[in-house]
Amino acid sequence: MKGMTIIVKKTTQLIAGMVFLYGIYVIIHGHLTPGGGFAGGVILAGSFILLILSFGSDFIRLTKEEAGSTLYENLAILVVIVLAVSGLLFGTRIFFLNWLPKGTVGELVSAGILPLYNIFVGIEVAASILTIFLALVIFKEESSQ
Repeated sequence: MKGMTIIVKKTTQLIAGMVFLYGIYVIIHGHLTPGGGFAGGVILAGSFILLILSFGSDFIRLTKEEAGSTLYENLAILVVIVLAVSGLLFGTRIFFLNWLPKGTVGELVSAGILPLYNIFVGIEVAASILTIFLALVIFKEESSQ
């Protein structure tokens, strides 16, 4: 893949930032509105996929996202597992215990540990989808040679 025209590249640069910010918004407000970690992670991955499609496979080689996405995927799932087990560490028999203090209903910081789950699930989903997309791009390049 060599990339698209300069018009597509510049438009993608403008749109990818807005898509990325919207994905972060969906993740952070996931406990208040429909959305959350999975939906926001898919949107985040979509912003990176837009950049890769418009700039071509040379963009992958320049940023070395291939190894980085797998690292983020593994670290995010490790943090989710640690948060899930943290309830057991507090002496209770409850897995996924919401042990942080809860605030006023409807505020951004009102759900205890749930926003942390959303954030790390969003990172894990974004990294997983990006890794799958990169594997498909690498497979296509290797099969065409």
